[in-house]
Parts: sequence; C-alpha cells; structure tokens
Amino acid sequence: MKQIEDISEFRSSPELVDKLYKHGILKVYKADSVILNENAHVRSIPIVIKGVMRVIRTEEDGREILLYYIKAGESCIMSFLGGLHNETSKVKVEIEDDAEILFLPVDKVSLFMKEHPEWLNYIFRSYHKRFEELLDTVNAIAFKKMDERLLALIQKKAELVKGNTIQITHEQLANELGTARAVVSRLLKQLEESGIVRLGRNKITLM
Repeated sequence: MKQIEDISEFRSSPELVDKLYKHGILKVYKADSVILNENAHVRSIPIVIKGVMRVIRTEEDGREILLYYIKAGESCIMSFLGGLHNETSKVKVEIEDDAEILFLPVDKVSLFMKEHPEWLNYIFRSYHKRFEELLDTVNAIAFKKMDERLLALIQKKAELVKGNTIQITHEQLANELGTARAVVSRLLKQLEESGIVRLGRNKITLM
C-alpha cells in the first residue's frame, strides 16, 4: 500500500498531506469495477493508494484500446484535465487489480494548485509520465506487429502482479489491444508452441 505521505512531492508538506486525507474520500474496489465512464462528468480526481487502474479509450465502432495503467501513488491526468475544465471524460477508467482509491473533489484540486507548489509538481510529473506512455502506445500501434504488442501486454500485466502468471481471458486481452478474440487466441497458441508462454483456463504463464 502506498501512503499519501510516501509520494515524493508530498514528503516535504505535511500540511498538504493532512488536507488530502481531510478532503479526500477513500473507496475500495474489486478488480474489473468501472470507476469512470466515457462522457461522464468528472467530479473528483482519483489517487491510487493500493492496486492498479487501467485507462481505456473506446472507438465509435465499439473497439477498445488500452492507453496506460495507473499504479499506487499515481493519478489520472485525463481526470485532472476534465475536472479542471469542467469537461466530460474522454476515457473509461477500470480497476485492474483490487484497489483502494482516494478521491479528491475537483474544487480542492484547483485550490491546492494555488496553495501548494508540491501539488502542482505532482500534477506536472503525472502529466509527463502519462504523455510518455501515450507515445509508447501510439508507437506500438503504428510500428509493432500484433504478436509483439500481445507479448508486451502480457509482460506488463505480469510485472503489475509481480509474478509470472496472470488471470485473464482471451476476450479481455483482445479488448485491451483493440483486436478480435480469434486473433489473440491464434497468437497465444503460437507463443505457447514457441515455449514463450503456457496457457491454462483463463490464465497465462510466462516461461
């Protein structure tokens, strides 16, 4: 679990930490819960205390694409932007792994930007990190083959759970990659035949 006071920008400001705990609302979620839908109004900004969130964009034809993950101590810059500009969300945010999320009301987000430079630094760092991850996603879609993207996604999920085995269906992988289930199943079989992964019922193990 990542405590608010452990976040690098907040260590020098006990006053800011106290305000975050005072005004924030802590909620607990199970994996696959949806905490923000596309086109929903952003009323609060999530800070992950424990677990992992995934941020997804849905195309007009219903296909989804995974944009990035948000881990303990991090927040969603898309929520920041939507909340500050009173716009609806452009993304969907789901829980990847059982999580505890601290929600900070949008009005406090704006106020803390004026009162605490540490909070502003935290937002800038979040923006920089998310921008780099979005560039990686764009590069992967534009220049990498689907089998490379699939393996990279499996490796990323294994890294998040700190193990070699992930619990996931072919359909879920297909949704996050924005492709068809049949394509994922075929590529997974090829990876298994190459000795890179071992497939089980709703689980995949990296060899």
